[in-house]
Amino acid sequence: MPQSLSTPIHRLVHRLETKARDLGFDAFGICDANLGPDTGARLKDMLEQGHHGTMEWMADRVEARAHPQGLWPAVRSVISLGLSYAPEGDPLATLTHADRGNISVYARNRDYHDVIKGMLKHLAQYLVAEIRRAGLEAEVKVFVDTAPVPEKPLAEHAGLGWQGKHTNVVSRDHGSWLLLGEIYTTLDLPPTPHRAGQCGRCTRCLEVCPTNAFPAPYRLDARRCISYLTIEHAGPIPHEFREAMGNHIYGCDDCLAACPWNRFAQESRHIKLKAREDLVAPGLADLAKLDDAGFRTLFSGSPIKRIGRNRFVRNVLIAIGNSGDLSLRGLAQTLQNDPDPVVADSAAWAVTRLSRAL
Repeated sequence: MPQSLSTPIHRLVHRLETKARDLGFDAFGICDANLGPDTGARLKDMLEQGHHGTMEWMADRVEARAHPQGLWPAVRSVISLGLSYAPEGDPLATLTHADRGNISVYARNRDYHDVIKGMLKHLAQYLVAEIRRAGLEAEVKVFVDTAPVPEKPLAEHAGLGWQGKHTNVVSRDHGSWLLLGEIYTTLDLPPTPHRAGQCGRCTRCLEVCPTNAFPAPYRLDARRCISYLTIEHAGPIPHEFREAMGNHIYGCDDCLAACPWNRFAQESRHIKLKAREDLVAPGLADLAKLDDAGFRTLFSGSPIKRIGRNRFVRNVLIAIGNSGDLSLRGLAQTLQNDPDPVVADSAAWAVTRLSRAL
């Protein structure tokens, strides 16, 4: 018998990983629950610099975000899981379509929080059954990124990959296209050996960013990030970033798509993460006409639904202003009278931008 399977706990881990793969997870790793001081120090530095913008929830429960024990003092091991959402073809191809919007790859179908949470619950139930079968006692908790969990440092610690210069996890097998989830447990589990991999001297992800959101490698100023601006930011888009946003209407994949490790990634096999045809390059005109009911219907089950109609149409109007498509000017003019002042402001900006092309 191989030494790796020579003890009951190692055999349990082997069965757990097999079950995780059967459920559809693409990456699996285990680490102890002690991340050391660096994670907390980086988080506190980010907050002190104000790089979290208006995401005040990041400043809440700092210890929980820096250390697993800060969220659950009893945790001893963390099982880190990854789900590939690698797209088919070039995810940035729609950036060249003036009358079309670009939606981040992860948001082109079902809300991944719901997808991963269901898979994690199934795996956690399996783990509990295996623990009991082995005559052991332990508790488990499952998390996706809606909880204060240091998911990216944990994924690195568990050997899924490493945090790249764009601050997201990079995998040797899946490039920059991994969604993460975790199972915390009070059980002591053997850690997964690390696999070699690094960014080296590559700076493609930093150079491609339209808004220069990276003040340095491995540091992100969210206030300049298009994903933050289109999703988390609630007010008017700052004027200095509007032109640079291009036709990004929800999130941004530029830094992820530039990563050379993506050449090893295979298209995601998960049906619920494959892009809906109508969300690959949606027409800006149709999106700008959405009322609240139409917005909710179109994005039912989608993460986009969370930002609401007004914030979404605000983004669409910025894209219309950048489109140079004069046929959209009349629609933007109409939306200058929208009841929401942020939508009206974005519409007025779009009209001014398009008028310059006359």
